[in-house]
Amino acid sequence: VSSKEIVQQLIENSTTFRDKTEFAQDKYIKKKKKKYEAVITIVKPSTRILSTMYYAREPGKINHLRYDTLAQMLTLGNIHAGNKMIVMETCSGLVLGAVMERMGGYGSIIQMYPGGGPVRAATSCFGFPKPFFDNLHEFPLSKVQSLLSGTFTTETLPADPEENALVEEESNGLAEEKQTSLQETEEEPTPEAAMEINPTEEQDTMDVNAEDVEFKENKEKENKENVREKQIKQWERRKKLLEAAALLREKNADGLIVASKFHPTPLLLSLLEFVAPSRPFVVYCQYKEPLLDCYTKLRERGGVINLKLSETWLRNYQVLPDRSHPKLTMSGGGGYLLSGITVVLDKGKSDSSNSEALKMEEPSSKRCKLQDLPC
Repeated sequence: VSSKEIVQQLIENSTTFRDKTEFAQDKYIKKKKKKYEAVITIVKPSTRILSTMYYAREPGKINHLRYDTLAQMLTLGNIHAGNKMIVMETCSGLVLGAVMERMGGYGSIIQMYPGGGPVRAATSCFGFPKPFFDNLHEFPLSKVQSLLSGTFTTETLPADPEENALVEEESNGLAEEKQTSLQETEEEPTPEAAMEINPTEEQDTMDVNAEDVEFKENKEKENKENVREKQIKQWERRKKLLEAAALLREKNADGLIVASKFHPTPLLLSLLEFVAPSRPFVVYCQYKEPLLDCYTKLRERGGVINLKLSETWLRNYQVLPDRSHPKLTMSGGGGYLLSGITVVLDKGKSDSSNSEALKMEEPSSKRCKLQDLPC
């Protein structure tokens, strides 16, 4: 039975359908169609679709980042093609994918990640072509301080990864040969035991030995291939790490976006060193208190202007003929944003301005009154 026939039968069997108003009847039909009509539409993935899906199904994986808040981040960060962006996020790669989509494969992105490697589960859902990932670099947060202090070093890169792989393979092969020879000497039978072996048993042992040799050879080949693949991957990873470090050393990034589960103050203060003057930065946090702490620390440090702490307010509306109105249920909160613009930090001027500010804390009228009092 088709879905239309099911809905029609439900309408005919309903005793209260005719007594309902026209609007209520439309609502009843839509509700039944939604239940019995299975419509699947294949849509090209986009930032809006993926952010809405993640927020509805798994908001914890994206730190409860609502889609309108993500749109505000992209706007405040001034993200466009040709930028050199620094992205630090623990939202399963959703913010990174949104930045990549906005830049369209032009420019460069440096992803800062905690732990052993970056998480890009949501980024892979966008279906970006391979050229988009050519300008995507990654750098661990654990090495930021060493890069700032000038002590950043990596292991020496091999001139040719295949040469080192072959050297290790030869050493591994020699070690395996020694082990097999020791095992053979241990397993050699005594002459008295050899006299007792029948010819049929000798044939069986010869077949087993031939199979063992073939198995060992295949295993050695697999081990050599695995060693070579690991060597090549390590070499490529070190090479990418050096490229990302070289980009960060230039300290001319066009923007910074932070959306992580960690406290934003130490992250922002360290990563702002890599951003050029007169460039925007945006920090997202699910709660207001960490951003307030970050706000005060930035005001004390200086080097930033136009600091704003904002919260986006979202309310859905039903738009239908003669019955448009705001929906009864709405989102409780989509997080908070701290945005600003970097400027050149002059330490001498900042120190003098701080001392002047401390002097001017007490009103002049009170100082005069204190001076006029008799001793």
